[in-house]
Amino acid sequence: MIRNLKFIKAFLPIWVMVALLSACTKSGDAVDVKDLNRQFIEAWNSKDSEKITSFLADDVHFLQGNTHFTGKAEVSQKWVRETLPTLSDLKTYAVTSAVDAQTAYEAGTYSVDVLPDTPQEPGGVGKGNFILLWKKAADNTWKLSYAQLEGLPVVAKR
Repeated sequence: MIRNLKFIKAFLPIWVMVALLSACTKSGDAVDVKDLNRQFIEAWNSKDSEKITSFLADDVHFLQGNTHFTGKAEVSQKWVRETLPTLSDLKTYAVTSAVDAQTAYEAGTYSVDVLPDTPQEPGGVGKGNFILLWKKAADNTWKLSYAQLEGLPVVAKR
């Protein structure tokens, strides 16, 4: 018991210092990454390509399997505009996330309805893993800097 008391007394100043320093950290510098992703997904599900594009950083990277698009123009055209009409009801399920003053990320799994090419064909469901990395821009807005999707084969809806 006395040994535990000595241990607590020895480290008490360090614990107090850590508590004080963490209480003094500017929480206003960080962003709510869940809210950023919610806004992005709402724009996607609303099929608002202009709003989606406004979230993209100029040097954004998009990766899916062996596909890699770089830069706002290419990602906007080849991922957003070409993919947006083929999908609906995107949902993400976060597994991990982290935020600091300059970056924020969320990673987890996703599901999305894949629309059929013709009305006679069945639709499908796509599932997989995702990571969305946001960076604070020079104008203090948050921009999507990196998006990676690793999907499983699409399964036909019944």
